[in-house]
Amino acid sequence: MSRPIVWLARHGETEWSRNLRHTGRTDIPLTPAGEEEAGKLRSPLAELSFDRVLCSPLGRARQTCELAGLGERAELRDALMEWDYGDYEGVTSEEIRETRPDWHLWRDGCPGGESPAEIGARADAVVGELLAGDGTAIVFAHGHILRVLAARWLELTPADGRHFGLDTATLSRLGWEHDHRVIQRWNAPA
Repeated sequence: MSRPIVWLARHGETEWSRNLRHTGRTDIPLTPAGEEEAGKLRSPLAELSFDRVLCSPLGRARQTCELAGLGERAELRDALMEWDYGDYEGVTSEEIRETRPDWHLWRDGCPGGESPAEIGARADAVVGELLAGDGTAIVFAHGHILRVLAARWLELTPADGRHFGLDTATLSRLGWEHDHRVIQRWNAPA
């Protein structure tokens, strides 16, 4: 059996991503700049062949998938929704630290939302699904869930996702080196 290759595509810019606001379950649309970014994914992705197209059900990820030319093939997965920020939804890290100076998302999670272990369990479900298949898949989703997914692909803790910065409308690729899961490409613009 061949080993799966997994491409990751983060959605284009939204008003909240531009303003560094935690955008979890609030369904913020792409900005015009985000639509343009997402459209630029079409050309490099057209050169590839995908056996599966997985996508978060949130509009910004679905719109990015559509603008990238793969919307008709999208299989929606709730497990790919962004981190549930609970009480911190729509708030910046700077604003949170005004009242909770020692807060760290990757360690503490969010009150009323998810812990790192909870988002890690969602990422594990997606990694398990991807490993059960073969061929090439692409996943359209959000910054933090994709960072956790990459960490879990590498068999690291969910909190290790903090080491993988990820810009909007970028492409990354997870694959193999011999028998080991690796990152083959990370945070590459279209």
